[in-house]
Amino acid sequence: MRNLASLLFAGGLAFLLLTLLSQLAFGTPPMRVGAEILAVAPGEVGAANLVTAILLGYRGFDTLGELAILFAAATAAGVVLGRRRDDARRDPPGGEVLRTGADLLFPLLVVVGFYVIAHGHLTPGGGFQGGVILAAAFFVALLAQPARHLSHGLILWIEGLAGAAFILIGIWALVADGDFLAPLLGPGRMGDLVSAGTLPLLSLAIGLKVGAELAGIMAHIADAEAPDT
Repeated sequence: MRNLASLLFAGGLAFLLLTLLSQLAFGTPPMRVGAEILAVAPGEVGAANLVTAILLGYRGFDTLGELAILFAAATAAGVVLGRRRDDARRDPPGGEVLRTGADLLFPLLVVVGFYVIAHGHLTPGGGFQGGVILAAAFFVALLAQPARHLSHGLILWIEGLAGAAFILIGIWALVADGDFLAPLLGPGRMGDLVSAGTLPLLSLAIGLKVGAELAGIMAHIADAEAPDT
């Protein structure tokens, strides 16, 4: 039965690919919308980083779906990992080198994370990448000293406010421009830190949300009870 299902799936996939390829002339790029976006995005959005322009200016609704998937994954991870028993034993702290290194890295990672978020419309990076760096800053500190406590309540507040800000900016664009998450405030001058309209604000909301969710997952993992010896 499993072999028959695999054969049907492979046959259906082959039929789909052959149908798509038969509609394309030899040498014709299969995706034409990309070329159109590359041609108009710099003038319309004002972002030097066209990846950010596409993610937030033209595919903002898809990006919102990705954030929803990340939220569901973080929630599921929290449910699976559960809550720590009050009398559970904690892992011992790391050595002097690890703890000192973590203390030195923390402010550096936080600054780099916010830098990547703030310059996402100018250089490679953005909210997703900067959020991961912010989460890593807190996770390294927890690895070095497991007894440290990361407030899950504060994480939830940051995550909720960032998600609400992303949606409110989208609704603002819907009311003002007629399209959900359409860039507002004008493109500005390309290359300036204050440019690309509302894209930096959306990038900040994504960075805080991603950072809070990943930091929450890592805090749950760090809270995993140490095995009894």
